[in-house]
Amino acid sequence: MHPAETTPAFDELRELLGEPGFTGADPAAWTALEREFGLVLPADYRHVLDAYGAILINNQLTLFHPATRWFNLAEQIRDEPERWADADPEVLPPHPFGTGPGELFPWGHSACGARAYFRLPRDAADAWAVGVIDRVELDYLESPLTFTAWLLAYLRGEDPGLNSAHFAPGRPFFRVLPQPDDPGSG
Repeated sequence: MHPAETTPAFDELRELLGEPGFTGADPAAWTALEREFGLVLPADYRHVLDAYGAILINNQLTLFHPATRWFNLAEQIRDEPERWADADPEVLPPHPFGTGPGELFPWGHSACGARAYFRLPRDAADAWAVGVIDRVELDYLESPLTFTAWLLAYLRGEDPGLNSAHFAPGRPFFRVLPQPDDPGSG
């Protein structure tokens, strides 16, 4: 799906969140990420991220993008297994971290310490799922929703694992996350 294309779900997302304005969409960044990790990301996820970029929603939820230097999706995926290396195996989610069938990889995190994941389909009969791990309670909640449906539920305050009502008691909002001006900085 090209960023200029629209769907009813994306239109609703834009109405709730506000007009996107990301100018750093780079198909080569997606291609490199998908080649490195041997996967093809959901089209709706790519569409939303190419429209908005790496953003902070409701001062709570950070979304990663592969074409940004900071809040970079590929770096987050590479670093995720190390984040959990010292965790007690009894508190880990029911799926391993990685980019293979049935595994979890991060696409965002929250200000309260939760991490948001995709669970890759286990086989052709399975579907992508969105999961959230609460780093305080160490609970894993998985939703059989598309990324856009999950994000819409979050923006509406329908708790899909992150309680957005505490952070955006009024209208949902976002801000583009800063990026270094100089590729050699930061």
